[in-house]
Amino acid sequence: MNCGDSSCCGGGGCGTGGDDSPFVTKINMPAPAFRNVTAYRKGQKEFEKVSLADYRGKWVVLFFYPRDFTFICPTEIKGFAKMEGEFKAMNCDVLACSTDSEWSHKNWFERDLPEVGYPVLADTTLEISRAYNVLNEDGSAARGLFVIDPDGIVKYIVVSAGSVGRSVKETLRVLKAVQSGELCPVEWEEGEKTLGKA
Repeated sequence: MNCGDSSCCGGGGCGTGGDDSPFVTKINMPAPAFRNVTAYRKGQKEFEKVSLADYRGKWVVLFFYPRDFTFICPTEIKGFAKMEGEFKAMNCDVLACSTDSEWSHKNWFERDLPEVGYPVLADTTLEISRAYNVLNEDGSAARGLFVIDPDGIVKYIVVSAGSVGRSVKETLRVLKAVQSGELCPVEWEEGEKTLGKA
């Protein structure tokens, strides 16, 4: 199960294991790399190519959603767009990804989601979704979300049922917690007491 040259790792495989290993994404392990993935971004005349390495030195929130032109997905996508400035203020870029084509993204976002400015990856080869272990049997992506640190290490993972939208506010809270370098208790919020250094 190696990735194609066009999308991931230069053909070397997205997963952290070898050719015979299942793809497993784990906390405190390197995020599966992807390279030169076609993406839609508002305001660009041409589709752009996106690699995870482009974001080295920054935090990344990578979230997958099942399909374009659906019901729950746009609520999440708009939610991240609304709070994108807060993520940017924390040196964090937002990336969205589904297995729809870049043309599908363009048609849907220009029609229904004009406020979204972050890149939307077109995982048409299914390799990224497979590498992050969120690929459904029907070829869609599950609602997976990954917080990746500036060194490319996975710090947070959540995957929800397709019927359940994720909380953008909780994602931001978690980002602040992992950036703090502290032991953060339940429901911790920025400015509250921690339990010491992590």
